[in-house]
Amino acid sequence: MFENSSALRSSLKNDILSGLTVALALVPEAVAFAIIAGVEPLVGLYAAFMVGLITSIFGGRPGMISGATGAMAVVMVALVASHGVEYLFAAVVLTGIIQLAAGVLRIARFIRLVPHPVMLGFVNGLAIVILLAQLGQFGQPGEIGWAAGTFLEGSILDVAWLPTNQLTMMFGLVFLTMAIIHFLPKLTTSIPSSLVAILVVSLAVVGLNIDTRVVGDIASIAGGFPTLHIPAVPMSFETLRVIFPYAVVLAAIGLIESLLTLRLIDEITETRGNGNRECIGQGLANTVTGFFGGMGGCAMIGQSMINVNSGGRGRLSGITAALSLLAFILFASSLIEQIPIAALVGVMFIVVIGTFEWSSFRIIRRVPKQDAFVLITVSAVTVFTDLAVAVVVGVIISALVFAWNHAKEVRVEKRENRYGSHYYTVHGPLFFGSTAKFSEQFTPRDDNNDVIIDFADSRVVDHSGIEAIDALAMRYKKNGRSLHLIHLSRECKKLLKKAGDMVEVNVVEDPNYFVAIEDADWGDEPMVN
Repeated sequence: MFENSSALRSSLKNDILSGLTVALALVPEAVAFAIIAGVEPLVGLYAAFMVGLITSIFGGRPGMISGATGAMAVVMVALVASHGVEYLFAAVVLTGIIQLAAGVLRIARFIRLVPHPVMLGFVNGLAIVILLAQLGQFGQPGEIGWAAGTFLEGSILDVAWLPTNQLTMMFGLVFLTMAIIHFLPKLTTSIPSSLVAILVVSLAVVGLNIDTRVVGDIASIAGGFPTLHIPAVPMSFETLRVIFPYAVVLAAIGLIESLLTLRLIDEITETRGNGNRECIGQGLANTVTGFFGGMGGCAMIGQSMINVNSGGRGRLSGITAALSLLAFILFASSLIEQIPIAALVGVMFIVVIGTFEWSSFRIIRRVPKQDAFVLITVSAVTVFTDLAVAVVVGVIISALVFAWNHAKEVRVEKRENRYGSHYYTVHGPLFFGSTAKFSEQFTPRDDNNDVIIDFADSRVVDHSGIEAIDALAMRYKKNGRSLHLIHLSRECKKLLKKAGDMVEVNVVEDPNYFVAIEDADWGDEPMVN
């Protein structure tokens, strides 16, 4: 009992301290993403508070941190620029409703279709995006940088670097932060090293009066408690026509990033979250946030990694991060605004190092070329476009490669048995990619009057396979041949429309499997509490 009590106290302490660390790192991120979206900094901070709090309570992955994200912000900017922030709030509400529907319909199961190379590309691409986002802190915003006139113009790299003395000091403080985070756990793990690093560097800057950029140089974070705000937009079909495309894209990006981050945290913690519950949590968070003047959001891989690496594994860590952020806004803005940007950049650099799958360089020559291509493509698309596009592209490429490889596996052996019947043995899967090769290996016009097709070494995967069998049966029927289909599953026989009466049933030997016509109900996923 005493061991359980001690473990509980340690867990609560870790959750609270890691949550506080995450809250400090959330401030500049939320402000930066609000600026990207073209809204006031408090709109991003309110979103980080509300989305983080609601998903921590109702979401499906304890320890995962959600808030305003850059992936969603880049979509929002066009809507804000063309119609104003009120339309953004309405779109966020609709985004939440779509995500709630996805959770009810249990769409999360489809994240299982994301192959491992796509997952690696997602992680590596997002690590690069986080790194590039920090590089802007080393420049002077609003000034033309060294990238002018190149393909990098207008990107996060298109900044004019700080003066040499400030740049040197910035690098020094970043290095000090990273050194503390790296070496402190070798001495003690009782306090998150990231939190100690932020406090030490902040005290050093204030105590030594070091001239360096602080959070307050980005924007003021002082504000009041978020209040109920019904989006001031016309309740009309025209409004729906404007916001619906944005809401669909935002919902897709939010769910993809959240579910992939959930999978990553699952692997790190060796536990399992509930994807469908996370969809509902994200939907509820965005719906509420839209009614309280927030820009919406989704899971944040960087802050989630900070939380997990700092020992935060329970729901209390996310709740602490959200409530701490609100306390910063209400009561401690003047103190938080004194935190050096370099300290937070150092924390994020450690996140980049921990997030990037360095093993990719080791295995890239060992895995099949198509997997290596998918990994590199997804990483590049994540960096240059957005996460949702990258994942979709990766899944499509992987699916096409899989279909092409397996389409070549189907083969048919033909022989004549002792009764004078032509006996075909089918090997390999029968699905949309292999039906053409399957059909062209039969010769109904030249075969004997009695024909047997044995599917014992094959499996009918989808409706295209069923249709191919039906079409083949019609060809034999037109040529006056007697056809016998053996060793098909019971479901195959049920789905065959034209050749159903040609199937011979063998209760002992016939296989039992399902054809992918509709998605089966996989049941609720086990979840961690």
